[in-house]
Amino acid sequence: MNTRLSLPVFGALAGLKVIDLSRVLGGPYCGQILADHGAHVIKVEPPAGDETRAWGPPFADDGTAAYYNGLNRNKRDIVIDLSLPEGREIVLKMLADADVLIENFKIGTLERWGIGHDQTMRERFPRLIHCRVSGFGANGPLGGAPGYDAVAQALGGLMSVNGTPDTGALRVGVPVVDIATGLSAVIGVLLAVIERQRSGRGQFVEATLYDTAVSLLHPQSANWLQSGQTPTLSGNAHSNIVPYDKFPTQTCEVFLGIGNNGQWKKLCEFLGRPELAEEPRFATNADRLQHRDALRALLEEHLLKVDGEWLCQELLAAGIPAGAVRTVPQVLTAPHTLHRDMVVQVEGMSGIGIPVKLSRTPGRAHSAPPRFGQHTRELLLEHGYGVATIDALIARGTVQQAAA
Repeated sequence: MNTRLSLPVFGALAGLKVIDLSRVLGGPYCGQILADHGAHVIKVEPPAGDETRAWGPPFADDGTAAYYNGLNRNKRDIVIDLSLPEGREIVLKMLADADVLIENFKIGTLERWGIGHDQTMRERFPRLIHCRVSGFGANGPLGGAPGYDAVAQALGGLMSVNGTPDTGALRVGVPVVDIATGLSAVIGVLLAVIERQRSGRGQFVEATLYDTAVSLLHPQSANWLQSGQTPTLSGNAHSNIVPYDKFPTQTCEVFLGIGNNGQWKKLCEFLGRPELAEEPRFATNADRLQHRDALRALLEEHLLKVDGEWLCQELLAAGIPAGAVRTVPQVLTAPHTLHRDMVVQVEGMSGIGIPVKLSRTPGRAHSAPPRFGQHTRELLLEHGYGVATIDALIARGTVQQAAA
């Protein structure tokens, strides 16, 4: 690992140098998580920039989309034209003392440039951990095909279990596959970092949207493998647990997550219907699953008479999982969200906090998402380039720096 004395030193990954060549979501999200925990992450953008800079509105005052800003804090930014041999040499120089490379180029791009993992990286940088995020991987029937989150949701089966018989299959409303693939990439990188401590060698790490989508199919995948019965659309209801569903109340919609018979008994007592817990139709989860519709009708009759927010507060206090269905503004201004530091401010910009809390080496947001080419000059200086050489690289269009 390498130390950058000019940068904040904190977190579990302090000293880890990461070159992030990725764009859009999965790769940049991986890089941001590593940066949140102290890694020195250098974001390398192409002359056209990361596409998400334009994925707005809304836009920040400098014209950068909120979408980009949510994925790229704590990084430094350099713009390099990697289609030019001179540009690739700059990246190779940066990789000389790097620990991790993240990229999500179209399969075969690095090989076409002569810097593929097996061509160049493995021998030239034996300690380097090369993490590739892709849609489907390099081989197999779909190998090399481009992938986006919604396509992976469709092909990976997630859409087939999301929605109701009336709506048909629906995309999950957040890019869950992209985000989970970024998390998978982080896990892969950290596994490789740990293994390198034993072997002294880096390795190739792959995280694909397709594999991640398939891995998210639990419990429907386990159910089909066991029973052979194709999962159906069930809306908000759980395929295995009852009552585990959304219900209307007098004031708002709520979600009840009753995971065991003890919680079911408590719920019945709380609702003033303790006899329901003993009724043969509802005594066990298997019974409740068989009589799902009848149970829902009974619960709705009672719940429509009560205040949903009050109800959920009382249920949680009684140890019964329940929550009002909140909007994004309600979530991001909720007292518990703020107490957990899940909204943070850095250099005047708001962002989502760090979900993994470490007691001795906590992560933190220390710098705003970088402007396009904000650190081009200083990063080149740090990597041994002189002022005249940098000016010449800028003049030739090999690199770009932020507008004054």
